Amino acid sequence: MCLAIPVRITELLDDNRALASAGGIVREIDTALVDDLQVGDYVILHVGYALSKLNEAEAEKTLEAMAAIGATSEAMEVSHEIH
Repeated sequence: MCLAIPVRITELLDDNRALASAGGIVREIDTALVDDLQVGDYVILHVGYALSKLNEAEAEKTLEAMAAIGATSEAMEVSHEIH
């Protein structure tokens, strides 16, 4: 099963890397596929790679639904392990 989740960029690092947060978990991610990222932007994360930007309303809606079923933390753990 493939799972992509919305995450919020919390810090931009060097070399197309950033720190991203979802469900209280922070991970270093690869941002090479997305241009013009800023701290506070939401992106879709899949196996450690930011795939595209996502507007805040859609990101929050998805994160709330995932939190309601307890999937946010698990998804961040799986995304990190696969990368």
